[in-house]
Amino acid sequence: MGRRQMVRPGGRSARVQASVHTAVLALESEVGRNALTVPLVAQRAGVTASTIYRRWGDLQELLSDVAVERLRPEAAPEDHGDLLSDLASWAEQFLDEMASPTGRAYIRDALLGDPEGSNAGQCSAYAAEQIGVILSRAIDRGDDAPDVETVIDRVVAPLMYRILFRPDGLDAAYARRLATGAPARPASDESSN
Repeated sequence: MGRRQMVRPGGRSARVQASVHTAVLALESEVGRNALTVPLVAQRAGVTASTIYRRWGDLQELLSDVAVERLRPEAAPEDHGDLLSDLASWAEQFLDEMASPTGRAYIRDALLGDPEGSNAGQCSAYAAEQIGVILSRAIDRGDDAPDVETVIDRVVAPLMYRILFRPDGLDAAYARRLATGAPARPASDESSN
């Protein structure tokens, strides 16, 4: 079982996490990822290496924790006034962020340092939360809207597959086509097709 804490800590623990995360990001840009070591990160963060080992276990788990935090959306999805425009805009932004070299590196780190899959679940929860905001807005406007899982299956899943395994030809138009092809009805209505 991973050593990382699932709940965002407070007090000293939050300060340690913030200083260690900041140290990782600074050192990655200064010396490169391949030169990172737990003692180097600890020295930069002003903590002992044993603090990092106790909290994260190893460098890969630390990098995974940093990646999950960096993949957290910083703002609510933009509101363009209708469901398909909102989904298309969000899908384009999601693709742009995740398909970038930095985004791909964070995805890889999030998964590699977490063999049990809790980081993948957290990243999925970020996407589901963003989609939920979009769908709630549509419902509040009186629009028919699919459920979150339908959008995950029809938009996010193919985007992630292409980002990870078939990145050639990925562009905003592809993301827009996926998003605007999502059904504008609840998933339970699909059986009538």
